[in-house]
Amino acid sequence: MAKARGSQAEFVRPGTRAKAPLWARLCAVLGAVLMVTSGAVLISTEVLRARYEGAIQTKDLFGDAAQGAQARVSDVKGPLNILLVGIDPRDSDPSHPPLADSIMIVHVPASLDRAYLFSVPRDLLVDIPAFSKAEFAGGRDKVNSAMAMGSRVPGEVKPDPVRGFELLSRTLTKLTGIDRFDAGAIINFNGFKKIVDAMDGVTMYVDETTRSEHLQPNGKPRPNSGCGCEHPYTGPQKVYVKGEHHLEGWEALDYVRQRYGLKDSDYARQRHQQQFIKAMAQQAFSKDVVTNPIKADKVLRAAGESLIFNGRGRSVVDFGLALKDIRPGNITMLKLPAGSAISGGQYFGEELQPLADDFFDALRTNKMDEFVLAHPELVNKAK
Repeated sequence: MAKARGSQAEFVRPGTRAKAPLWARLCAVLGAVLMVTSGAVLISTEVLRARYEGAIQTKDLFGDAAQGAQARVSDVKGPLNILLVGIDPRDSDPSHPPLADSIMIVHVPASLDRAYLFSVPRDLLVDIPAFSKAEFAGGRDKVNSAMAMGSRVPGEVKPDPVRGFELLSRTLTKLTGIDRFDAGAIINFNGFKKIVDAMDGVTMYVDETTRSEHLQPNGKPRPNSGCGCEHPYTGPQKVYVKGEHHLEGWEALDYVRQRYGLKDSDYARQRHQQQFIKAMAQQAFSKDVVTNPIKADKVLRAAGESLIFNGRGRSVVDFGLALKDIRPGNITMLKLPAGSAISGGQYFGEELQPLADDFFDALRTNKMDEFVLAHPELVNKAK
């Protein structure tokens, strides 16, 4: 039985559940690469590879080139660990080192039919290893600074976020005990807005009224008082009232970056980022997008302009094909067991709690199902 899809056709055997087209899966690898998702084929894999693999930047995020060229492989086997990093490039100051404003790890069990998504607090205190490419001797600092330290290029003014990602990934493998990440991506926050706008916005539930530190209700920047204080911005604020919202690109980016005034501060921001990614993945599978090849093409082209991806010999398309059974409903969002490090009344950053050892052990031994059942308090909910 054939079902028309514009100028294409999707064939579904009678009695079987229709699967989302491959490009929708990519929206959700690009939703959890921006996320990690699934489905079946709307257009041929060959056409998809030709059109989108070349559109998405692929760079040596893990420093594999120094160990010899990697042959292309197409088999993606679980379990998988994928590192996603969001950066905010300062267009007005190209010499400013990139900071990892958002750090997420996606864990996919061996069955490749579900995923666990957790954020690493950007202020988490960690041991950052030495990194000769940036002439960095190593030391203890907040995890988001690993990106900045590693991005330094000796003798040059402009930093290299690809090198920064490599040092960050080394820092996180040391922290978690994960031997290696199977894939990774850098997501440009400016490009993130383009992806949301290509989807004609994303609908999500705002679980806590959130006031923007940076933007006015019309989206323009709030004036800076120049006081040099922690919160120098003045004037009216954009407010995201608790409830359902349809967010445009600028609103989505603004909302997921807020932490001031929220009950759990940066942990609330992490939760909101995870919720938005899940909402984006859900929309990628919606009828409005799934049945609209023109919109799908627009979304994927925007994603291609916004991402730097490395699948260690495997492409985004390879991952989309392998993760065909994952849907937004079987993606579990988690909070990493951590809390504030305070000494003498002074805040130094975030530190892991003892339960984090069990969390990482479950991650390494493919036992996240059992761990989450035993610790439901770590699950971030999305309405």
